[in-house]
Amino acid sequence: MPPPSLTAAAASPQDKIAMASEATNGVGIPHPADARRRGGKKVHPAPGGGGAEAGADGATGSGGGPGEWWRSRRMPEWVSAAGVGGILRRHPLAALFGCGLLLFMGVEYTIPMVPPAAPPLDLGFSATAALHAGIASRPWLNSLLAALNTVFVAMQAAYILWAILAEGRPRAAVAALMMFTCRGALGCATQLPLPAEFLGSGMDFPVGNVSFFLFYSGHVAGAVIAAEDMRRAGRRGLARLYDGLNLLQGVRLLACRGHYTIDLAVGVGAGLLFDMLAGRYLDGKIVNGGAVSGSRCCSCHKALFSQ
Repeated sequence: MPPPSLTAAAASPQDKIAMASEATNGVGIPHPADARRRGGKKVHPAPGGGGAEAGADGATGSGGGPGEWWRSRRMPEWVSAAGVGGILRRHPLAALFGCGLLLFMGVEYTIPMVPPAAPPLDLGFSATAALHAGIASRPWLNSLLAALNTVFVAMQAAYILWAILAEGRPRAAVAALMMFTCRGALGCATQLPLPAEFLGSGMDFPVGNVSFFLFYSGHVAGAVIAAEDMRRAGRRGLARLYDGLNLLQGVRLLACRGHYTIDLAVGVGAGLLFDMLAGRYLDGKIVNGGAVSGSRCCSCHKALFSQ
């Protein structure tokens, strides 16, 4: 009688399949007797059925109701007192804004609306009422503050022009162009009434008591753009100086009723927004180490589009 190894080698493929099926009971599970002969462990089928179908049913939860499936799922870590405490420790600013959202939702839905015939309610005007009275009683002080404010605006413009012409960094100039264009469009779209207590001066920018847009403040936005460019250039001390002068400028504009509070707040946001948009615009133009795509300009012109 030939050895079993030779018999298995000479068997046909169909015989091999039949032998494998007999050894595993036809379902992929080794025969118990065979397992005992080999010293292995007996394999039991899964409860509720055998084979792959039972595993699939167990995975989809057919063996239990919806409540059992829900209890088997682990709840998120933040859905607990410890998780909420961890969020408050790691993200206090986000938690503060969340509380602010709830607070001002209540304020907005209950605050009395300003009647159509009444003047606008501005808390910045209320906070600067004493300064307004002092400046109104001293015309020379109004003109002096207006002249100083015009000097600060000229400082902003001078720095932005220096950055693009002398240093080849156009981001602040592009941001200023975007900002003033958008301001003009919005100013034409919605013209706010001039405050009744407005203190005009021929020394204020634009010089000559000409008309101007209230929304939003170009004075404030221009100072923000210049200060952001200074920080990128490493001139942090100069940037802090501009921030401080910008704050004083905002107080003066409120005291003279040259802008509403919302004009100043949106001016800060506009400066930051258009500085970011100018950066994205220039980043999209820079290709292959600073060259502009499709440009045949000389290297000095290419420098205007580098960071």
